Amino acid sequence: MTTTAPAPTSVAPAVLDRISSVTLSSVTLPLPNPISDAKVFTGRQRAMTEVAFLFAEIRTEGGFEGVGFSYSKRAGGPAEVAHAGEVAPDLIGEDPNDIARLWTKLVWAGASVGRSGASTQAIAAIDVALWDLKAKRAGLPLAKLLGAHRDSVRCYNTSGGFLHETIEQVKDNATRTLESGVGGIKIKVGLPDSAEDLRRVRAVREHLGDGVPFMVDANQQWDRPTAMRVSRRLEEFDLVWIEEPLDAYDAEGHAQLARSLDTAIATGEMLTSVAEHRELIRAGSVDILQPDAPRIGGITQFLKLAALADDANLQIAPHFAMEIHVHLAAAYPHEPWVEHFDWLHPLFNERLETRDGRMHLSDRPGLGVTLTEQARAWTVDRVHVDAPR
Repeated sequence: MTTTAPAPTSVAPAVLDRISSVTLSSVTLPLPNPISDAKVFTGRQRAMTEVAFLFAEIRTEGGFEGVGFSYSKRAGGPAEVAHAGEVAPDLIGEDPNDIARLWTKLVWAGASVGRSGASTQAIAAIDVALWDLKAKRAGLPLAKLLGAHRDSVRCYNTSGGFLHETIEQVKDNATRTLESGVGGIKIKVGLPDSAEDLRRVRAVREHLGDGVPFMVDANQQWDRPTAMRVSRRLEEFDLVWIEEPLDAYDAEGHAQLARSLDTAIATGEMLTSVAEHRELIRAGSVDILQPDAPRIGGITQFLKLAALADDANLQIAPHFAMEIHVHLAAAYPHEPWVEHFDWLHPLFNERLETRDGRMHLSDRPGLGVTLTEQARAWTVDRVHVDAPR
């Protein structure tokens, strides 16, 4: 009896597409007014007048494009673009779908300068661009590609609560912010005179009333005794959280506060790796973790950290970069917060919608943002890498 061999089945190609070029742009965003938080008043930093952005635009042979960004404040912008320019050639010819493998390849390309800080912040812009590209290929908003738990996230505003503005200006800013659909208000504290901090907090809480979510941020300016003393005074104001009361690396000090206070402790924005955040989680230092995807190496690393935070049953409130974080927060199992900043508006043609205290996902694929002509006009350095001809 003869049998007929089955017809061979088709096998998907190992490579679906290849990266053909990477364009890196260093863009300096001027701020309308010099910005001051407690670090300026304690003499540790100068007022901030601009933010340096690193944009990565990746194109493939198949005609797909992705855009991502990282940033630095006060210093570090040239270092980021320089490092990204050194490692970007290793992407040419690679399949853009293999994002985790490419992240590791880029880290090892510059391993002698470490796996945190400026090196991984440079890689972050590329990593975000690869995720943007992947979601666009799928025709999905990034949150939907990752698997969204919700279509909107709670949001709060920070950009109206800095210390260079009078308390009356801060109150006016808060009123306009709430009218725009943002749900919560955060103001800066950490002044050398803690009595002035308490006066400002009391004034804003009375202005907001009892029902509005309200947070404060000391930007790491207290020592342990001051943090404990002032935080206990702050408990009367029914705050959602007290942010960065201590040095970012003082895991034990934050843990002592978290154990002693009813008000939640939040920190993490200044850390630049998953490993550093893991120490906060291990020590029980936080109730609310505040990772920054561009600072820790991009979306690939954020997803690793989100899994650790979820396992520890922590809330998250990602720092800055709402254009990226609205997607990542929407994909987090526990109800998150996202920080609303209007500083980046001149860079993008699109706007995120805020309504009823929440920030809403758009149906645009990828991150859902495109660069303005003004952003390109603010470009101070540019590196283009493509295949040798």
